Amino acid sequence: MPRLIIVSNRLPLSLTREGGEVRLEQSAGGLATGLAGPHERLGGLWVGWPGSTEALSEDERARIARQLTDHRAVPVWLDPDDVKRFYEGYSNGVLWPLFHYLINQVPLHVRDWGAYERANRRFAEVVAAHHRPGDLVWVHDYHLMLVPQLVRELVPGARIGFFLHIPFPGSEVFRTLPNRERLLEGMLGADLVGFHTAAYMRHFASSLLRILGIAVDVDRAQLEERTVRLGVFPMGIDAARFARVAADPEVAREVSALRGSGDCAVLLAIDRLDYTKGIPRRLLAFDRLLRRHPSLREHVRLIQVAVPSRTHIEVYRKFRRRVDALVGRLNSAFATSCWAPVHYVYRSLSERELVALYRAADVMLVTPVRDGMNLVAKEFVAARTDEDGVLVLSEFAGAAAELAEALHVNPYDVDRTSEIYYHALTLPAEERRARMLGLRRRVTTYDVEHWVRSFLGALEAVDCAGERPAPPPATTPPAVVDRLRAAPHLLLLLDYDGTLVPHASVPELATPDEPLLDLLRTLAARPRTAVHVVSGRSRESLERWLGRLPIGLHADHGFWSRPAGSATWVPRQLPPMEWRERALAILEQAAARTPGSLVEHKTVSLAWHYRMADPEFGAAQANELRLHLTELLSNLPVEIVAGDKMIEVRPHGVHKGVIVPALRAEMPPDTTIAALGNDPTDEDLFAALPLDAVTVHIGPGVSRAHVRIANVTAARRLLEAITASPARG
Repeated sequence: MPRLIIVSNRLPLSLTREGGEVRLEQSAGGLATGLAGPHERLGGLWVGWPGSTEALSEDERARIARQLTDHRAVPVWLDPDDVKRFYEGYSNGVLWPLFHYLINQVPLHVRDWGAYERANRRFAEVVAAHHRPGDLVWVHDYHLMLVPQLVRELVPGARIGFFLHIPFPGSEVFRTLPNRERLLEGMLGADLVGFHTAAYMRHFASSLLRILGIAVDVDRAQLEERTVRLGVFPMGIDAARFARVAADPEVAREVSALRGSGDCAVLLAIDRLDYTKGIPRRLLAFDRLLRRHPSLREHVRLIQVAVPSRTHIEVYRKFRRRVDALVGRLNSAFATSCWAPVHYVYRSLSERELVALYRAADVMLVTPVRDGMNLVAKEFVAARTDEDGVLVLSEFAGAAAELAEALHVNPYDVDRTSEIYYHALTLPAEERRARMLGLRRRVTTYDVEHWVRSFLGALEAVDCAGERPAPPPATTPPAVVDRLRAAPHLLLLLDYDGTLVPHASVPELATPDEPLLDLLRTLAARPRTAVHVVSGRSRESLERWLGRLPIGLHADHGFWSRPAGSATWVPRQLPPMEWRERALAILEQAAARTPGSLVEHKTVSLAWHYRMADPEFGAAQANELRLHLTELLSNLPVEIVAGDKMIEVRPHGVHKGVIVPALRAEMPPDTTIAALGNDPTDEDLFAALPLDAVTVHIGPGVSRAHVRIANVTAARRLLEAITASPARG
């Protein structure tokens, strides 16, 4: 098993100062607890911030670093001002509320992006400094979304996984971020990106498509030089540990004390005091329960545990005052001399206290307005070895996707939530047990060890599948360039859109720039070199853009040809066109129902373009259109071609490969042929060439080409390299 480098915002050990002495203490938290076992077992490193170091001397830092080494922990020392702006400012002031759909909590001016970048870069530098070949790097959570790409830049061959522990929001929410592209690109530095639920993965894929134009095929995002895998890995807990604590006799005594006489049912809620946890709405639903069912008064109570969180931040202080006021109002409205409806606890609890509360509760309320997973729900289930108790779970918690036997609620619907509370309190014992048995099977089977094994196994499998970035094959591009430079005669066949110029959202705007025109002139002037542009564009477009160059032009996928030095376009024999009117009607219907799409009329073909349409809707419409055209035109002499953001209908026999025989006949036998293209229409050209031709595919996607390069820039560099020395002979 390779060594594991865990990277998280905080180390599992944190600094505390008592009486002038700095000490290390074990950190609390689900991540620190969940990964402690794998960290110990795999003999790796844990990289993270050790806590406030503002008052530490250099000697103290050195001593602490040595102590951390004993725990295989590596500190990331951050500038104190950057810590505040990176952690409180951007991570928790911007990303936390926005990823939980609370856009109104995001500040109007995002000023802390620079600190977030600097902190992420510092983490990446520390990882790179300790990385060894073969290590697995596992980066965690929203604080460090840039780290995968930054590590990739420093250690190109690293195997990197990234796991997001909070929700990934819908693309319409995520795209409101000013630095949205950088965050997505940062995550795509990983080989494997993991989420708690399929919905979060789907939202991420949607953002990739809408913001970066990268389509996800099932669970793979194809980048220019490598594939990124996406996966769903619901985090579990150490269920066996909670069962062991539940068996402690001291816990049983605490449960008896909490239950008292036993005539008062207990609703329990345990949360960090955070505005995402739905505490105010939960209290309002409890208020509604007592008003609608007066018989429950003095026979039910709510124990609300609020663990202090980010207490120095004004938003959280304000939120605490709001919760305090609601608790006070509720108790004032219903309390009697011997009963208070809400028992409010504002402090952290020990593990034993937590388990005692879980076992004392009749109903567990986990009702966040949004939550990545919520491990409290699973802890409650793990502690209920008595196979009793009811879990009420928000449908907006990630755990809801797994825990189907819970009673699911919409926390925004206060009336309905209060009725679910009542239903939970009155559930028959047989149904309670049946639901809890189902919950326990899942929680105990899919525990934290399973989560770790699943993620790391998938990360290793990515490596085994050869999907990590690797240096280009030795034949490209240096050997290719050398061969083309040395060719006695050279025939260059070049696609236009996506090869010589980037794709334009409006086809008419894909005009050539001066550097490209100069490059084509230079190539055409090279001795014993023939240059031809072979495009699906109309002859009018090619004439307007490239007509003054001494190169061959081939429009409409080779139907029209204009030899170099000629002003005359020569057509091929016009094929039967009785299909055209029928196909045009179908394409125009597609354009009418797909905003942003358009139909392009060519001499012998029709093309439906959807580059300006909504990416997801456009892709769905394209699939439907392709199937519809195939079905309706199957008995006609046409073929349906799916290109880059377009669907084209063209007659049989009209494709880029038809120009090859005539061009080969014009060149001497010792000619080397090179063809560059980027989409399925270029595959016909590649297929028509001899086996010894140099075929180059630009960008991602499957191709029969022998060589793959990244993008238009790389294609131009390749052509420029050919011009760097004269032809041989």
